[in-house]
Amino acid sequence: MEVRGRVGHDTGVMLLVPADPLRPRRPDEHFRAEAIAAREAGLDVAVVDHDALTRSDRAEQAVALVPADGEAVYRGWMLRSEQYAAFAEALARRGVTLRTSAEQYRRAHELPGWYAALAALTPASVWTTGAMRADFDRARVELGTGPAVLRDYTKSMKHYWHEAAFIPDLADSEMAWKVASRLRHLREDDFVGGFVLRRYERFTSAEARTWWVNGGCVFVSSHPDTPNDFPPLDVDLDAVTPMIAALGLPFITVDLALRADGVWRVIEIGDGQVSDRPATTEPSKLITALRARTP
Repeated sequence: MEVRGRVGHDTGVMLLVPADPLRPRRPDEHFRAEAIAAREAGLDVAVVDHDALTRSDRAEQAVALVPADGEAVYRGWMLRSEQYAAFAEALARRGVTLRTSAEQYRRAHELPGWYAALAALTPASVWTTGAMRADFDRARVELGTGPAVLRDYTKSMKHYWHEAAFIPDLADSEMAWKVASRLRHLREDDFVGGFVLRRYERFTSAEARTWWVNGGCVFVSSHPDTPNDFPPLDVDLDAVTPMIAALGLPFITVDLALRADGVWRVIEIGDGQVSDRPATTEPSKLITALRARTP
């Protein structure tokens, strides 16, 4: 599928996806199915250079193949908030407006942006504004004792659970810092914001990924890490729905899991543009939700 310009039928929204690094006029393989589904639904599709997007001084180059004018939704690889802001500005100079503003992207993408609104429904959390040990120790003491889970503002290293994510006891300062140091090392230049310490809670289900457009849940899927572990039909969204609506964010995902006491808890909120779709969810389902704009 080569993208040559605006040939769709729906002028309401344009889908932007990363280009294949080797064939820059074609969508990246990971997002090709969504691009095809969008074209089949009558949406315009354009490609952007993700490598260029990761450098703010190349944002203009990144969007060179995007047709001028209109509204757009991005579906692609994760971007730092400042990179997304440069992306939005470069598009604006072409008359293209991202449905999700740079400020909205940051609030959804970084835990400090959404935590206060969801504090009652998610594990207690504290964070630093950098990677210094003194700041980490202050946050560790503030959260208290007992087990905790560590991440940065946007991502954990849960696949390195025992060495870079799980802290058995916050009271053990040396062990806690060893885990933090390992996380910082593994994240390297992708480390965002600071350390986030979250109270450990025991969950008894795989995570369910819920997809929200303009404050309403449009569908529920499995989590991309466990695509074949389908969520139960009775995921309880009653408590979270008004809180998500109050955030006023146009397109997000909310990951939930069932705690040992039978309560659904929010694990993570993410901007829907950079939230992975599990392989077991048809791309047309996502495109239909984006095209509808309302739940």
